Amino acid sequence: MITTSKSAKIIPHIVLIILTLVCLLPLLLLLMASLTDEQTLMLNGYSFFPEKFSADAYTYIFKTGKTVLRAYGITFFVTAVGTVCNVCMTVCLSYPLARPGLKGRNAIAFFVFFTMLFNGGLVPTYIMYSQFFHIRDTIFALLIPSFLMSPFNVILMRNYFKTNIPDAIIEAAKLDGASELRTLVNVVLPMSTPIIGTIGLMSGLAYWNDWTNGLYYLVKRTDLYSIQNVLTNMLNNIQFLKTATQLQGINIEMGTLPSVSIRMAIAVVAVIPVMIVYPFIQKSFVKGIVIGGVKG
Repeated sequence: MITTSKSAKIIPHIVLIILTLVCLLPLLLLLMASLTDEQTLMLNGYSFFPEKFSADAYTYIFKTGKTVLRAYGITFFVTAVGTVCNVCMTVCLSYPLARPGLKGRNAIAFFVFFTMLFNGGLVPTYIMYSQFFHIRDTIFALLIPSFLMSPFNVILMRNYFKTNIPDAIIEAAKLDGASELRTLVNVVLPMSTPIIGTIGLMSGLAYWNDWTNGLYYLVKRTDLYSIQNVLTNMLNNIQFLKTATQLQGINIEMGTLPSVSIRMAIAVVAVIPVMIVYPFIQKSFVKGIVIGGVKG
């Protein structure tokens, strides 16, 4: 009986250790590849123990320090503002859909779900935002398209409100004279921190990793590029420079341009802030996904 109990405790720990290593080893390999000399990386491939270390990739990235810092600042600003707007708009649409007294609730829910399956396409979307909303070459180009509100997040939060906020609590608030807005702010939202953390994390990741909006809508104002756009430009410039030198027959050592290691360094630079923030909201994220997605 004691042996079975010990085995029941040891086996899950072993499985979790293996799963943890599966997640961590690729990140470690990514970091080591970004710190490997370009020639060594091209000759020997990726390795956890490279023969020669080099920080040329990071030197190239941070050589234009002001550009990178400005891009980081813009990305943090867009991510923070966009996430707050996304959560607020999601709450304002999800809460009425979760209340049984809303007229036309099923029709509104259908239209929300419909947008998950069909959209107008890239060209009409670009025309609408650039010619009618005039967001091209403005900071709003990074905020409004694509991520301002997600129908999946609306459905997820609606399910949470329906299954985890008792109707008795809302009715008690109304009997005390609370309006719908006061009930939402003072009663419902304090009980909804797991799903709010989940929606906030998913929205924040979408804003942080986005580079297509900057590519489409920022034509002249390249100073508004996010960190993803700046890093992508660096990679494209290196590829172009290598191709140009090869075509023109210029004699340079291919290892002087970190075309391979800089890809790894770009991934490291882009993922570090996410790795720092995620542990603080991991518990709310997992709880919100389980409750909002499984129930209802």
